[in-house]
Amino acid sequence: MSVLVVGSIALDSIKTPFGNRDSVLGGSATYFSYSANFFTDVMVVGVVGQDFPQKHLDFLKKAGVDIRGIEVADGLTFKWEGEYEFDMNVAKTNATYLNVFENFSPKIPADYKRCDTLFLANIDPDLQHFVLKNISPSLMTACDTMNLWIELKRSSLLKLLKKINVLIINDAEARQLTQQANIIKAGAIIRDWGPEFCVIKKGEHGALLFSEEGIFAAPSYPLEAVIDPTGAGDTFAGGFIGYLDRIKKLDNVSLKQAMICGSALASFNVEDFSLDKLKQLSKKDIVSRYDEFKKITHFNDPGLDI
Repeated sequence: MSVLVVGSIALDSIKTPFGNRDSVLGGSATYFSYSANFFTDVMVVGVVGQDFPQKHLDFLKKAGVDIRGIEVADGLTFKWEGEYEFDMNVAKTNATYLNVFENFSPKIPADYKRCDTLFLANIDPDLQHFVLKNISPSLMTACDTMNLWIELKRSSLLKLLKKINVLIINDAEARQLTQQANIIKAGAIIRDWGPEFCVIKKGEHGALLFSEEGIFAAPSYPLEAVIDPTGAGDTFAGGFIGYLDRIKKLDNVSLKQAMICGSALASFNVEDFSLDKLKQLSKKDIVSRYDEFKKITHFNDPGLDI
């Protein structure tokens, strides 16, 4: 079992109606790797600056994440400053400092190339192509993207979709990519472009899986307090991909289970800032919330009599 993730590692400054944090651990590869690590072995390729706190690297390593692919480059770490109002589905970006991430060129250790699963986080599609040319994962290749790359690198992204098994994006990105207002139509179009499976995340409204078998809707977990949704999508992707890598199956039953695993991890993530809630989790906690998902979605079906 092994997943390789290539993506960003960042320091985030976040403000929500429930508090704020300055220069906390963030980045797509960070959230993904910690989440996936509950299920399988994870290797990370990314870059940080000389200002990146050693305690964050120690934290990931202690958790079991293979961090040998994280380069420490001259300069400052990628930083994001954002805030949320009471609509926690919408993040307002106040500032983005790419710093060393601007010239990021993935350096992949030789033994990483034997991974079972590859996850290309939301980096430049040209870099995603570069990584994919050098790696042939035995199980699957999945990727994420973002509105910036859809706008600036659309043709490169569309070419990439022909080479991957799974695309994981949010609803706004799906609409932007397909130029379709309807999410159901958008999911079908994306699958026609290449990916066998498409997952469209809808924030507090759950997520949809599109496959040859049809559509599966995974709900979000009903929480009384959502503190910070930063990284929830990457945490979902980590749970989803990590579980599939663990069981080495891509059948309809396994995919549905993976959707709930992803939703369970994401529901924990939003309960505190940065990775603070995820740090407290045990595998028992995850299994318990997975079971709670089953309870809130199950109903006996004696047949509808109208």
